[in-house]
Amino acid sequence: MNFTAQQIAGILEGEIIGNPEIEVSRLSKIEEGTEGSLTFLANPKYKPYIYSTKASITIVNKTFEPENEISTTLIKVDDAYESFSKLLEYYNQIKLNKQGVEQPSFISDSAVLGDDIYIGAFSYIGENVSMGKNVKVFPGSYVGDNVTIGDNTIVFAGAKIYAECRIGKNCVINSGAIIGADGFGFAPNGKGEYSKVPQIGNVIIEDFVDVGAATTIDRATLGSTIIRRGVKLDNQIQIAHNVEIGKNTVIAAQTGIAGSTKIGENCQIGGQVGIVGHITIGNNVKIQAQSGIGGNIKDNEILQGSPALNLADYNKSYVHFKNLPKIVKNINELEKKVHGNN
Repeated sequence: MNFTAQQIAGILEGEIIGNPEIEVSRLSKIEEGTEGSLTFLANPKYKPYIYSTKASITIVNKTFEPENEISTTLIKVDDAYESFSKLLEYYNQIKLNKQGVEQPSFISDSAVLGDDIYIGAFSYIGENVSMGKNVKVFPGSYVGDNVTIGDNTIVFAGAKIYAECRIGKNCVINSGAIIGADGFGFAPNGKGEYSKVPQIGNVIIEDFVDVGAATTIDRATLGSTIIRRGVKLDNQIQIAHNVEIGKNTVIAAQTGIAGSTKIGENCQIGGQVGIVGHITIGNNVKIQAQSGIGGNIKDNEILQGSPALNLADYNKSYVHFKNLPKIVKNINELEKKVHGNN
């Protein structure tokens, strides 16, 4: 789809310097701009590229004044980075603007689908499913019986939502994510084997939650595993049964959270963090990558290490750890002197 500088300036409420009728059909980095592409300049260190870029249109701040001749058409705005982000969102909406039901797919007669929905080919929509308006389910996805999905939520290709789960409005479930698989519940028996403990709860995901690709959120043994409003989950995260994650918490890739742990609001958890079960983590907690959390954490703590320590204590200890060979050498020399004097 082509857009003119005039159309883009209208969306961004910007001022055109150059040809208002020039068209673009794709986006690019300023240093990689080609004819027919749109780019932006926000970081001053990329300023030299504006004089050599082949991009047809460049979004710049209103304060920008060229010092040399340029060939690109400028659109001046208050904040170039924010405006380009707005265009990215607009472009993404157009790209994902699909509607209708593709075949082959299966939709139960008892399913209730809202207006302007999209169901991609080879998708399965189970009994008594309820979908709001403008929901998009991309090809090869599975939506189990009695699932509820709120308005404007996107389920990308190959995602699986098991029975009884509830997904809120304006959520994104990325490809390969599995919502509502059985929790890891087994009990040892007298034979030295493990018997399955039925997992009969569900998963509740509130509004504005993003779930990364190949992330798994297990259904509760009883009750619900709950992901609160505004949570952002990266790829390949494991969230076990009966976990609760507070609103606006963000978690990076490959983190694992064991069963029944409660995580507070506005937390930031780095990649490859391991968190044991049945503990409580407070609000506004920050956990550095590859940390191991084995106990309750109070509000506003910053932690690092395995097992995790307060970040300030960890940094002090790490200084000594780096100097450990030298410290050991000094102790050995002192011991020799002491023994030599006796």
